[in-house]
Amino acid sequence: MFDYLRYYLGPLCVAIGISGFILGNNYLWLGFATYFVVAVFDILLPRDLANRSIDNEFLAELPLYIHVGLMITLYGAFTWRAAFDGGAWQWSSVQMLGATASLTWLSAVPNLPIQHELLHHRDRFSRACAFLLGALYGDPVRGLPHLHGHHIHLGTPQDHDTARRGETMYTFPFRATWGSYSDAWRVESQRLEKYAKNKWTLANRCLQAIALEVIILGIIGIAAGAMAMLIALLAIGGAKLLIEAFNYYQHYGLLRVPGTQYDRRHLWNHLQPIARAMAVEITNHSDHHMDGYKPFYKLQPDVAGPQMPSVFLCFMLGLVPPLWFRWVAQPRLKEWDLRFATPDERKLARDANALAGWPDWQATPEPAALAQAS
Repeated sequence: MFDYLRYYLGPLCVAIGISGFILGNNYLWLGFATYFVVAVFDILLPRDLANRSIDNEFLAELPLYIHVGLMITLYGAFTWRAAFDGGAWQWSSVQMLGATASLTWLSAVPNLPIQHELLHHRDRFSRACAFLLGALYGDPVRGLPHLHGHHIHLGTPQDHDTARRGETMYTFPFRATWGSYSDAWRVESQRLEKYAKNKWTLANRCLQAIALEVIILGIIGIAAGAMAMLIALLAIGGAKLLIEAFNYYQHYGLLRVPGTQYDRRHLWNHLQPIARAMAVEITNHSDHHMDGYKPFYKLQPDVAGPQMPSVFLCFMLGLVPPLWFRWVAQPRLKEWDLRFATPDERKLARDANALAGWPDWQATPEPAALAQAS
């Protein structure tokens, strides 16, 4: 039974955030406070390498759809609280910051993984839910570049979701965001052109996405005032950058020769228990990319593939790039270059290290590592 219950962790965090908005005052910080709780446990607990024992599809996926309702309720509770208090401008600066932080965090990490799982479903209802959830971090059409770009080009220069060696989390989210939007427009324009449709109509899913964002913010503004609308806008924009910041650690520095088939070795895995539960197994990364339509609860941990520590620990170290490079990125990529990479990929890696100003560890590799690589 616990294998079913663990995936309610994300919805639970959202429910706590809703409670904070209902209570008001400094409880507006309550949703954001869940970040510190899940981060500490994810860092301290041992890795979770177990397969899930789940055979009831309905019970397994129920928390995904509960989450959709909770996210709508979260924004409704925020809007109600701001209106009830006479407008968000009545809040102190600390309370405004708390409301923004709670909406940002809950619209990002507990939200993105469930939205990601739903956009990999094939039915229209699930993808409609994914479209709505994506609007809460400013990217309803993320499925377009994700399915038609990332799952094809990962590890190559064409993939905007793969961070380059030496790139920091302070620059990557902006590059990835622009790449996601531009790829979505390109993919949708090509689809409409194929069916001889005008891309400047609401048949264009990118324009539908913009319309949905305007509607959401418009409802908040009409119901609770301009300040509440501004807070929601900042939270949605911040959530977009935050999800790209976490995405930064999923593919950091990995390389693949364009045109070659990707494999499990081209993906990092973060197999900590909290991340696996809250992210509905997306950090169980290798198996997901081997079959994008495999349900999250059937993904099997890849214990032999490239590993990263807790994604929360990575995020915190990434706030200070020299620490991230020195203690995580360079040691992990050195191991990848010498153990997992093909000869052609090692050439790419050597060039990437030189461009980043990193050491050339292929020049004098440890004998054991070189033996594994050959």
